[in-house]
Amino acid sequence: MGLGLLPLGLALGVLITHAGLPWWCASLSTAVIYAGSFEFLLVGLVVVAAPLVTVALTAFLVNVRHVFYALSFPLDRVHGRLARAYSTFALIDEAYALATGPQARSWSGARIVWLQMYMQLYWVGGATVGALLGSVIPDSVTGLDFALTALFTVLALDAVRERRGDLPTPVLALLSALAARLILPGQLLPAAFTLFTAALLTRHLTTRRRPAHA
Repeated sequence: MGLGLLPLGLALGVLITHAGLPWWCASLSTAVIYAGSFEFLLVGLVVVAAPLVTVALTAFLVNVRHVFYALSFPLDRVHGRLARAYSTFALIDEAYALATGPQARSWSGARIVWLQMYMQLYWVGGATVGALLGSVIPDSVTGLDFALTALFTVLALDAVRERRGDLPTPVLALLSALAARLILPGQLLPAAFTLFTAALLTRHLTTRRRPAHA
């Protein structure tokens, strides 16, 4: 997982430097904001001096999914106010995917917190190195931004392998993406997430109401 976050951090650091911002903005952003994809968007918003309302609305739309992560993240195993506060702050997609998997059911709260800390260290370190080397890395270098897509693809494949009998879920995700592509191609991601959430809720309600067979 760290090897997946490292090139992402490098890409963010290079992007920050090429945008004309000082290198320490990469370290500050990854240490204080730590919001992954939103940090990439934030670079463009800062460069154009976007209003705070626009920045806040963008942050909400991009990161609102974390509200639902908290419903199943094992925060009850984390003890201590400071540890819980950091664990909540560092609840990124990758940490959620690992800490909620079957292999993590026996993990202690300390292991979960250390896992999150190491992930952020990879993120901060990668961004800092990328920013420091940004002046020597040409704009023509491509492929670093694909690390995010590759990382989420690996996480999705792992989730499918762990739930081999749950074939309808990836099928629902694919159908939601195709429907969003046809209905709202300009708002593909929000539309696909909305359709997928509605499909999951419908399946859950239908399954719960279905009478059990003896």
